[in-house]
Amino acid sequence: MQQPTGASHRDPPPGGQARGARGGRGLETVLRHGRARWGVAFDYCLPIVVFGLLTALESYLPAGLYPYAYIVKIGLVSASLVWLRGPLADIVPSSRVVLPAVMVGLAVTLQWVLVDAAVPYPHLGTRSAFDPFTAIEGTPLRWAFLGVRLFGLVLVVPVMEELFWRSFLLRYLTRPEFRTLLPGEFSWTAFWLVAALFALSHPEWLVALVTAAAFALLLRWTRSLFAVVVAHAVANAALGAYVLATGAWQFW
Repeated sequence: MQQPTGASHRDPPPGGQARGARGGRGLETVLRHGRARWGVAFDYCLPIVVFGLLTALESYLPAGLYPYAYIVKIGLVSASLVWLRGPLADIVPSSRVVLPAVMVGLAVTLQWVLVDAAVPYPHLGTRSAFDPFTAIEGTPLRWAFLGVRLFGLVLVVPVMEELFWRSFLLRYLTRPEFRTLLPGEFSWTAFWLVAALFALSHPEWLVALVTAAAFALLLRWTRSLFAVVVAHAVANAALGAYVLATGAWQFW
């Protein structure tokens, strides 16, 4: 952290920089201990753990606080992705995979909406179906929430989830020394285990199972994590557009 002009490094102002430094050292200690215990897997797992814990806490908050809680959640998850940015190197942009990735993403959204409507299967819980146009009275807060909601939906969640599910867990379940495998190298046992776990993490488990399989097969074919991130982002963007256009807030 850059020192303010005229500040002494040896004699920081009381209650200001000293506390910030202690806070920074505290966070660095947590990260250092986490990496010492779990290795590089810690960097892949922490963002989705933060997301999951904060999502669970949202259910205990009054409904009026949900927009604020979601904005804080996306801010913290984004910060963790930037702070633990080593895994981001797995996402290597490539123009050759964009078209198939977009096609897979749109197909995933289509089956998510159509199958979920046509097949009467039991869901694993329900979503909040939060309608910001009726639940949020203040216009600035409503648009701030929608902006962050779409940012989280289209960018943060695809990056966070693909780093965990398809870059880390697929390889880890294939070989614990997962960094010795390239993206797209995984066993079929890992393929089905990750597909099942991904499905169980969504209320709409049936369409989530199809989605997990489609993303893993795209990864296998392209050997590009970037392709899967693009497919996931396109799928979420298309689903978000569908929700906003039709008011199908149960997918929100």
